[in-house]
Amino acid sequence: MKALIIDDENKARRLLKCIIEELCPEIITILEAPDLEIGVTLIQQEQPEIVYLDIEMPEYSGLQIVEFLSEEEINFQIIFTTAYNKYAVDAFKISAIDYLLKPIDKTELQTATKKAIATIKKSNINNQLNDLKNTFKQLSLNKIALEVPKGFIFVSHEDIVLFEADGMYTKVYLENGDTEFICKPIKHFVEQLSNLTFFHKTHRSYFINLKHIKELSKRDGHHLVMSNNMTIPISKDKRNEFMTIIRETFNT
Repeated sequence: MKALIIDDENKARRLLKCIIEELCPEIITILEAPDLEIGVTLIQQEQPEIVYLDIEMPEYSGLQIVEFLSEEEINFQIIFTTAYNKYAVDAFKISAIDYLLKPIDKTELQTATKKAIATIKKSNINNQLNDLKNTFKQLSLNKIALEVPKGFIFVSHEDIVLFEADGMYTKVYLENGDTEFICKPIKHFVEQLSNLTFFHKTHRSYFINLKHIKELSKRDGHHLVMSNNMTIPISKDKRNEFMTIIRETFNT
């Protein structure tokens, strides 16, 4: 982990660095800056996770850091250091992780640093979770997650031949010949795949992939033969709608 000390007093920087090296082994690299402008440059170049920032400095106060960096650039934890406690409220308005009064107490510094490290780790976990969520969202664009007893299987929409209702359960027939028995009603899949036009409910018990239709027969009532040779009925109330879809899709 990388830290930056911004303080105009060389002695104060050396002392703070020694305490950090002694009590905070998680911090491997410690950078130093004698004023806010140089400190901001180091922040942009080195991307430290923790910044120990003095408030009372010539020319620019540490509290003015928000004037130099955008909100996106302030992605580090700030621990303010100062000899004057009158700045405490202003410091926390900038969302400082802590506020240390000079002379620096070793225990307080160690506590503040541990708090900063814990916040950083939590933030990293949240970022990892968000990255994982985004990955699964991308995956969900062309796949569906089927919850089976052993966990989840991820199946391409193209590989699903049809869904068949079985009470509060659903049988999912796949192109490779496998059948998965899912503990969810067929309504769940109809709602989940409602945005995909190539899935269609031909009957209250069947939700089919139009891409897997092999034959449409008008004998003995309308029915379909799917690519896996299953015969699927078309209910009376859906025949006209379905025939319209067929004519428009195939220009018949």
